[in-house]
Amino acid sequence: MDLLNTLVEKGLRRELPTREEALAVLATSDDELLDVVAAAGKVRRQWFGRRVKLNYLVNLKSGLCPEDCSYCSQRLGSKAEILKYTWLKPDEASQAAAAGVAGGAKRVCLVASGRGPTDRDVERVGRTIEAIKEQNEGVEVCACLGLLSDGQAERLKDAGADAYNHNLNTSEATYAGITKTHTYADRVDTVQKAHAAGLSACSGLIAGMGETDEDLVDVVYALRELDSDSVPVNFLIPFEGTPLAKEWNLTPQRCLRILAMVRFVCPDVEVRIAGGREVHLRSMQPLALNIANSIFLGDYLTSEGQAGQADLDMIADAGFEVEGAGTTTLPKHRADALAATGGGCGSQASAGCGSHDAAEGAGCGPHAEAGGGCGPCGGHAVPAPAEAPTAEAAANAARTDLVAVRRRGAGTDLAPNA
Repeated sequence: MDLLNTLVEKGLRRELPTREEALAVLATSDDELLDVVAAAGKVRRQWFGRRVKLNYLVNLKSGLCPEDCSYCSQRLGSKAEILKYTWLKPDEASQAAAAGVAGGAKRVCLVASGRGPTDRDVERVGRTIEAIKEQNEGVEVCACLGLLSDGQAERLKDAGADAYNHNLNTSEATYAGITKTHTYADRVDTVQKAHAAGLSACSGLIAGMGETDEDLVDVVYALRELDSDSVPVNFLIPFEGTPLAKEWNLTPQRCLRILAMVRFVCPDVEVRIAGGREVHLRSMQPLALNIANSIFLGDYLTSEGQAGQADLDMIADAGFEVEGAGTTTLPKHRADALAATGGGCGSQASAGCGSHDAAEGAGCGPHAEAGGGCGPCGGHAVPAPAEAPTAEAAANAARTDLVAVRRRGAGTDLAPNA
């Protein structure tokens, strides 16, 4: 296919596709799907080989968020029966992080619900970062705390943070229909603040909220313009008790096309499969590793994920390898550029949400359901049933059988699923 040959050539040169080419990827047929995956795989292997980076989420503060993000189980007015707790102590967060590191995670993402941190919160998170790095040698830390005020990104960096995550989530044109308590411009501003402070910028999107192909292309082009080092791609989990509880708009094939479009537009960045992968990709998760080079390990902010060992087995069975702590994730040109700004992780490892999901999310924003803040900020679940929901079922009932609310890990007395 001429389109795919053109996109591969552009991806290998880091050249931006046209909008028409990006839209054409989303419009390909199921008969062409394997060709699309193979083409995106050529670009992925050029920049990242067959390595898969593992990221691990620690939810520092859960629930009771004043923001109204429609996708989020922690939102204002949410009726989702999630865990709610205030700030974990630094040693508690460090213990939680150690479980992920023991499972192979290279980056830990520290997430806190809320509009954004106070200066006291930034100091608290700074102490947590120090505790994690003292007890887990070589680990990267990404902070995901919502909207940043002036000077806060610099203080996080001084405390040892490697990256900051804040997702754009959807296009500027549709953003007000998803969230009204802050704006798309607020999110862009926070990503820019993190970048200016020398932190690796992690920002991604949520698919499946009723957006058009044009909206998806718009947000991915915006992420490229922001020069995000890491792009978590979240797939909405319609969590019961949220306004989007009945939005079931995705198929595994659609998810693969979206991932491929992101890879073609952002060829040399860390593309992470974030919130919702178990529910929406289902048995095609291993195929998605040919496009994305990063996933989250274990559980998420407000829901349970696939068992960590199952993720490790999936990576090995698909012929990929877990990226080691001593390996630089980003291609040399991006790692060098990050190091030139004073970013610490560029010389050692990947930039990215470390994830966040996000879902979601996977950016941690005002943390969310699948696709919310840091990569998979929420909605991962138990395996889906053999048959996908019918259009009628999707329209009339939330698939609560697919969503397992997190009851273990940070903030509980049960061991985490790392």
